[in-house]
Amino acid sequence: MASVSFRNIQKAFGKVKVIHGISFDIADGEFVVLVGPSGCGKSTLLRMLAGLEEISGGEILVDDRVVNDLESKDRDIAMVFQSYALYPHMTVRENMAFSLKLRKADARATAERVATAARILNLDALLDRFPRELSGGQRQRVAMGRAIVRDPKVFLFDEPLSNLDAKLRVAMRAEIKALHQRLKTTTVYVTHDQIEAMTMADRIVVMHDGIVEQIGTPLQLFDHPSNLFVAQFIGSPAMNVFKGTLRRGDGTCRVEAQGIAWPLTEREGGREGQPVHYGIRPGDISLVAPGEGIAAKVVVVEPTGAETELVLDVGGERLIVVLHGRTEVQPEQTVGLRIDAAKAHLFDEGSGQRID
Repeated sequence: MASVSFRNIQKAFGKVKVIHGISFDIADGEFVVLVGPSGCGKSTLLRMLAGLEEISGGEILVDDRVVNDLESKDRDIAMVFQSYALYPHMTVRENMAFSLKLRKADARATAERVATAARILNLDALLDRFPRELSGGQRQRVAMGRAIVRDPKVFLFDEPLSNLDAKLRVAMRAEIKALHQRLKTTTVYVTHDQIEAMTMADRIVVMHDGIVEQIGTPLQLFDHPSNLFVAQFIGSPAMNVFKGTLRRGDGTCRVEAQGIAWPLTEREGGREGQPVHYGIRPGDISLVAPGEGIAAKVVVVEPTGAETELVLDVGGERLIVVLHGRTEVQPEQTVGLRIDAAKAHLFDEGSGQRID
């Protein structure tokens, strides 16, 4: 296991800069997820850590040792790719043992490591099969097994579940998290799926356009996003956000938007008349009787079993509400909404930064 540090990391492809001075630390044994939209630089950052991409500026340290000039094979880092990258002419056993054979490791020790990894990943019965005889989930477990047998200081995962169907992604998510809890190896995981990030990470690094927007635990990012980008990226369905004007007076604090007074708890930040974005998560809104609260018209009702998602029209804007359980409301019906003011979020319209 090892700690990892990024110190003012920069990356340019020709004249195009894609990473703009990123700095953060990953603790020994921590599971950190890099998340962000496509093109934000998260995979490039991972590949620079692996030694597969040249660093344009800054330093990467593994256990306080600068690895910028070390070959990939000398960094003691194992990477699991999206595409599995298995050798089709080799059996599962041979694929898992290949990296150790390249190092001319002892045959008995290699066999023991392969057997141990196979047992951890429930691959014992598949060791003599070829990749073409395996399902997508089994192939991904073989790719993970190949990384485990190396006993690296750091595991890197580059969108390893994106080729799998939805049900298998959920199962593999749990397998990877359980694997980390068992091995305690420092892990850096890249995904664009914020549900993966929320369910797997000890800490999440949210990236956008080559910079880090926020770093924190999943619940810190969900409950206290530092800016509008993080607020709308983390959480599914996404946070409802409206442009409005901050108003104070009569002992109340509120945002006026779409002709509606959106409630806030009293706060020090923000000034009277300030242009703002008002945010409220779909689960922090409840239904009340028509004529009470904020009037809304039901557009779509989407029952999912344990929850019901409503798409509503409020003052000409769409708003999402997630209810626990089921509801009798129907499209075109008018309902009342109660906002949990203590859960509302406020952002400056110009900078997008949080106002507290």
